[in-house]
Amino acid sequence: MISKVKILEILNQKGKITSSELMETFNVSRQYINRILLSLAKDKSIIKIGATRNSFYISKAFAEDHPEDFPSSFHKKYLNKNLEEHKVLAEIEEKFFKLSELSENVRSVLTFAFSEMFNNAIEHSNSKYISVEIALRGDKLSFMIEDSGIGAFRNIQKKRNLHSEVEAIQDLLKGKTTTMPKSHSGEGIFFTSKAADLFVLHSFNYQLSVASNKNGTQIKHVNIQKRGTRVIFEIDVNSELHLTDIFKKYTNLTEDGDHGFDMTEIRVKLFTMAGIHISRSQARRILSGLEKFKIILLDFDNVSLVGQAFADEIYRVFKNSHPDIAIREENMNEAVRFMVERARGEANNKNIKN
Repeated sequence: MISKVKILEILNQKGKITSSELMETFNVSRQYINRILLSLAKDKSIIKIGATRNSFYISKAFAEDHPEDFPSSFHKKYLNKNLEEHKVLAEIEEKFFKLSELSENVRSVLTFAFSEMFNNAIEHSNSKYISVEIALRGDKLSFMIEDSGIGAFRNIQKKRNLHSEVEAIQDLLKGKTTTMPKSHSGEGIFFTSKAADLFVLHSFNYQLSVASNKNGTQIKHVNIQKRGTRVIFEIDVNSELHLTDIFKKYTNLTEDGDHGFDMTEIRVKLFTMAGIHISRSQARRILSGLEKFKIILLDFDNVSLVGQAFADEIYRVFKNSHPDIAIREENMNEAVRFMVERARGEANNKNIKN
């Protein structure tokens, strides 16, 4: 009987081995030796490189001493026919062994984000091919998924009868926006963007970027046209972020909450013109679709002033129609706070009189 210890001794001596070499050494079947090797790989005692009969196994020490022998990235173009995101991810993990070195929390974030974005490309893009790049360079783990299909923003604009791609981007940022409501919750892009240090969605002449640093969320019209959609996701390998933390932040955990995705965060600046004199119609754009949530957090960062009509539309008209929805605010300056409190006060007075 072959012991795992004996195999580890041979591997430490040679640095890398194949199952064929071990078959000859011990005169056993491929099935038998592969069972032992896969068990060692599962325990992370050894590292498997490659797939099927071309695969080989290395020790951790060998990998650390010979980093130049192993790729820092994985690239492949897939024909979009009978694709399944979990099988693609399994192939990447098998061929790009550096992913096995990631902490559990970062791997869970990667698995979620990649699966959501690749599935979007499969089911929404109508693209013949989907290209993937995943890289680990220094402390930065990133992936890019690219297609040449109909374009994420234009698809949402068309299916939801919106006026522009900018409106489509705005709706995406709210969460629960999907062109396939029967099979998709519309949560993928929302939560993926929250999990990233940097998230970029580029389609034709528009680019949405969401950064965890001071750059925040930006919508740009760019001169470089990208036919279809390109998704870029980046996270620090030393991140302490856990996937559950992200979901909890946008979940109503009160006694009457159902622990579902029922809270959203709206950056008001993205709906304004120069950040001042916001109108009733702009308020309606912000509120469109928010009846799906139980808590709405309005972030007024970099908004210098709001109009009376804007505040009235939110705190009287919308609130009267949806009394069970809680509306909260953050990052208000004194001018914005005055208009919000004024609108709330007038709404309360009118309700009392009625």
